[in-house]
Amino acid sequence: MSRWILNLLLFALLWTGMGGCSQPSPGQEKQATQGKPPVAVDVAPVAVGTLTEGIEVVGSLAPKFQSEIKSEYAGIVTEVFVTEWVRVSRGDLLAQLDTREAAVLRQKAEAGLEAARAGVRQAEVSLSRTEREYQRFLKMKEAGLVTQQSLDEAQSARDAALAAIQAGKAQIAVAEEDVRYIKTRLEKATIRSPLDGVVAFRGVNVGDLAGEMGMPKIMFLIVDNRIMNLTVTVPSSRISPLRPGQTLRFRTDAVPGKEFQGKVMFINPTLSETDRSVRVVVEVPNADGVLKGGMFVKGKIETGRREGVIQVPRLAILNWDVAGGKGQVFLANGSQAELRSISLGEPMEDFVEVTAGLSSGEKVVIRGGFNLKEGDRLILAGKGD
Repeated sequence: MSRWILNLLLFALLWTGMGGCSQPSPGQEKQATQGKPPVAVDVAPVAVGTLTEGIEVVGSLAPKFQSEIKSEYAGIVTEVFVTEWVRVSRGDLLAQLDTREAAVLRQKAEAGLEAARAGVRQAEVSLSRTEREYQRFLKMKEAGLVTQQSLDEAQSARDAALAAIQAGKAQIAVAEEDVRYIKTRLEKATIRSPLDGVVAFRGVNVGDLAGEMGMPKIMFLIVDNRIMNLTVTVPSSRISPLRPGQTLRFRTDAVPGKEFQGKVMFINPTLSETDRSVRVVVEVPNADGVLKGGMFVKGKIETGRREGVIQVPRLAILNWDVAGGKGQVFLANGSQAELRSISLGEPMEDFVEVTAGLSSGEKVVIRGGFNLKEGDRLILAGKGD
């Protein structure tokens, strides 16, 4: 009797194990799915719109016009007329250097000029006298009252006076050059702004030595922010549609919520040897001065437009293979979720082009689909079912 009971228990145990290892049937899975509570999701319709084709780029801004001011004149700074962050106009005084030595040299050069002019006046008086003597001797020679030697001596005296005048005029020219040189040196000792802008940096104070030999230090940095240059790089594989005059629209985290635009001005004719990219310079108007040099920006160079493009929100895309142009989305098929694979094209800010797999008007899940599965029941936001 005990053996029979033991066999019965072993049979019951084997029957229970076989039942636990069996897989649920499709009907059972469907029942499990139908038993799951509905998932609340947000949906958006698949739309047809205009695609702006372009090249996404990043880069940094710099003022188009700026000047690092150094002194050609070596001297001690005696006055500084501006501080940092003040606006200046072209020609405004920035600083003054000590010019006492140059002033002495100027007085000496001007005195030398006056001496040369006095020498010319003296030579002109001598020429007038020798010219009269020569004319008198010439008439006397015709009357036979003087010898030829006396006439030759009078002519030589006149020629010497002419030569003295020419030498004096040459000395005047040299003296005038000396005076102009000294005046130029004195003008360089007065530091002025070469352009309209803002003093972004001041590197000198009263008593500092400016214009030292070798590498003179920067005295001021004047920046004109009214026009900015945005420098970006474009991979060689994307340069084919690139043209001067195209629009670049960009944003910067430093000025959130605002879009800026510029125009492609220069495209480097050679590629970088390091990464085979081309450098592009974009000119950006900045009349209000919101943009600053050194800002990092992200944008897109617009290279063309296409109409009638099917597009889907970026938020709806799952498992996006950017390189392969593939992805998946959940559709609201009535009140059930349908997972569909799609082919993707160009990105468009918050949307992405769909080249295959979706039709206009279909509704895709954009929020709430994180744990969604094929066939799950849905509650569409705003519809209540």
